[in-house]
Amino acid sequence: MKPGLRNDPVALEPQVCRFCTGIAHRVIAANGLAFAIRDAFPVTPLHSLVIPQRHVADFFGLTPEEREACAELLHQLRNDILKEDAQVEGFNIGMNAGQVAGQTIFHSHIHLIPRRQGDVQNPRGGVRMVIPHKGHQMLDVCPFSQEPGAS
Repeated sequence: MKPGLRNDPVALEPQVCRFCTGIAHRVIAANGLAFAIRDAFPVTPLHSLVIPQRHVADFFGLTPEEREACAELLHQLRNDILKEDAQVEGFNIGMNAGQVAGQTIFHSHIHLIPRRQGDVQNPRGGVRMVIPHKGHQMLDVCPFSQEPGAS
């Protein structure tokens, strides 16, 4: 298996992991297997992170129970954000697994990014735009990607 794709904490020990120590004061929601905080460097207001309690490198190392606990918090946060900010009309949910995918903290976490009308010039393509100049290729040729009402 390639380095950086293992589900063990080799890349960062729990004793020095920023999600394992010293963030209890930032927790905004929790259940038995996961917790949530606001992102320290939000890309939009109320950008949040759902983090499993157990130190594991990425999503693929989570147990089914941990994945379900994270999903429950995603739903709870979505509802809380919608109550707090009426301008939120959509969400991006994202994870980075491995250094080449952009992961910088090797403790699994899920980004919940609230989206508002006009927060970017053209939101079309969403997460497909993570690799610059690639997402629009599909959007330009795929009949399923047309704007609603367009022919």
